[in-house]
Amino acid sequence: MENGKKAAIAATLILIVAVGVRIGMIYHQRNAPVKPVPTAADEKISDDDLVFLKKKRPDTMAEIRTLIGTKLWVSAGGQMDYYPFAGHRVAYGKSAGILLGAEPLIVKDAVEQVAPKSATFRIPGGDRQVSLVFTLPQSADATKEYAVPVGYRETGRYTFYTDEIFFYDDPHELYKHWGPEIWKAVDSHQVILGMNERQVQLSLGQVSKSVSQDYGNRMVVYANLGKPMAVTFVNNKVTAFRPDQGF
Repeated sequence: MENGKKAAIAATLILIVAVGVRIGMIYHQRNAPVKPVPTAADEKISDDDLVFLKKKRPDTMAEIRTLIGTKLWVSAGGQMDYYPFAGHRVAYGKSAGILLGAEPLIVKDAVEQVAPKSATFRIPGGDRQVSLVFTLPQSADATKEYAVPVGYRETGRYTFYTDEIFFYDDPHELYKHWGPEIWKAVDSHQVILGMNERQVQLSLGQVSKSVSQDYGNRMVVYANLGKPMAVTFVNNKVTAFRPDQGF
């Protein structure tokens, strides 16, 4: 009997000690100084990443027609063929040119038309393709109208790509921190040392291939309207460029 009492007392003491230790640990955890979450020392947000790019997300013809009378600037440079427009018809037979990066245009109308297969490489044809009719204010004939596909209708539903093709605000203002030298190169569709990947893509257009997925530290070949240009970036700055010779 005496041994049983001693065992019970010992067990109680062990439990009390364990509870005390646990309470002490909880107190220490709750009152210890908060440690800051470690962050990469070199992690920085660039000025480009702070730029707000407006999105409209249209999904009806009524919404796409709100662009009539507005000025847009090309974001998807070197990618979009445009066509002559006359008699309220898109003349798909022959491309009138390719829209260049940061190029301004004035929207005159939005039309639907059955598109030939040759005009559905970038934008699907659907049941009917939707094009924006526009003029080029910086061209030799600022009143001549053209049309560029921007969406399509399929079984009564519309899909548009204007958010991906255009800037709704002047990129010269959005990215004014680039400075006049960079903008001179972009507007003349050239590459100069020190440009970053975003600037070169707006200047030369679509990327056709690259040797790496390491953005800003790789060699990239830009289609450049049929004159491919190989550009090398280190720390997201152009360090070398030349006509592409294959790799």
